[in-house]
Amino acid sequence: MPNRVSVKHHPHDDAPDTTEAFRRLATLPAGPERDTLRDEIVEAWLPMADRLAVRFRSRGESLEDLRQVAALGLVKAVDRYDPERGHAFESYAVPTVTGEIKRHFRDHMWTLHVPRRVQDLRNRVRFACQDLSGTISGRRPTIPEIAEHAGMSEEDVREGLEALESFTALSLDAEVPGSEDGYSLGDSLGAPDGALDTVVDREAVKPRLQALPERERAILYMRFFDDMTQSSIAERLGISQMHVSRLISCCCNRLRDQVMKDAA
Repeated sequence: MPNRVSVKHHPHDDAPDTTEAFRRLATLPAGPERDTLRDEIVEAWLPMADRLAVRFRSRGESLEDLRQVAALGLVKAVDRYDPERGHAFESYAVPTVTGEIKRHFRDHMWTLHVPRRVQDLRNRVRFACQDLSGTISGRRPTIPEIAEHAGMSEEDVREGLEALESFTALSLDAEVPGSEDGYSLGDSLGAPDGALDTVVDREAVKPRLQALPERERAILYMRFFDDMTQSSIAERLGISQMHVSRLISCCCNRLRDQVMKDAA
């Protein structure tokens, strides 16, 4: 029996009648004859895959790449189709190929991983904007107009609009719009504030400082807040500089040990 696929077409020119070919394919064992028939079936249905790929043009991906993705989806559909279930191949292949194209956009076109829900909102908003652009001239449709046309809440419309602007990411070296001095996005990023560690340390030691005797608190205050020298402190308190040094050392060591113990 020849392995040529029938070229008789359905009403759609890209929907060939391959019913008998699929039946033969299901009965053939693995080998060159089966591979040849499989390739002929795929080739016969390629115009349908191309038609589906064209629907997704102008979305940031080249049409040639979309055709290759659609062809891959078609091959998967041919390999998985079971003619014994009684469904026409076209009704099985169309969602399979379309799903492969959508999966390509989801997995490869977004710079960051975006939840499926947000992607769906983006598509609904984009289609609504396209529909409204034919009836509204001279301005962009408003959020309430998009929400009413698409049957969405205004909050979902706002989220979809944000996703429309987030399909690709800008480099941190990109210049901020309106900047005339080369100010980049990276220049606007913050950095860890080293003073935060100081805040933590101060809050940890505060109750221990309050528990010190008044003279020790005064000595530490004069030394570390008034920036007085040990000799100046000794002169004001009427004690020796060595005594001041010993008190400061003892207080600091005791405070450190108490704070470390509290942390542990």
